[in-house]
Amino acid sequence: MRQVKRIAIVGAQNTGKSWLVQALASQPCTQDWVISDNSPLLMAVFKHLMFADESLYPMALAQQALVDTTLVTGLDLPEVGGGLKSDFPHERSLVDSLLRQALERAGIAYRVVYGQGHQRLNNALLALGLPGEDTAARLVRERAQFAINQGRTIWQCNECSDPECEHKLFTRLLSQRLG
Repeated sequence: MRQVKRIAIVGAQNTGKSWLVQALASQPCTQDWVISDNSPLLMAVFKHLMFADESLYPMALAQQALVDTTLVTGLDLPEVGGGLKSDFPHERSLVDSLLRQALERAGIAYRVVYGQGHQRLNNALLALGLPGEDTAARLVRERAQFAINQGRTIWQCNECSDPECEHKLFTRLLSQRLG
């Protein structure tokens, strides 16, 4: 009997969570996976944001800890209307920050997925340890990232809320792969 792998995709609204769930679910390699884009953690974050009530975090984080892999969708997609936008002008970045902080505090590992359309799907597959793009494209991306680490490219991390910057994480992983 094959083991079911549980994947949670979390992120602020309009960051492509539902699309990514559908795209991942359509991949043949994910047939034994349960992929969700509606996590109790998001409800805890919204309750915290709207009512300054943090009471849902313990239960939500306990549920999140049961997931095999957590993917956080990045803020690189254009924002569309809806949600809490009128009440909280910087709501997406607040939600993103609160999500990452909660995961960090609970010691729950996560990976951030960026890109639009097929690129986002490829990056999610790579984050899940699956082949997601052709070798040439992967090598170009890895060399560009490695160039950042070597000081040949100026690194500027916009609105980074991670205690350990994603850049450091990816650079360390790339060094291991290229080394």
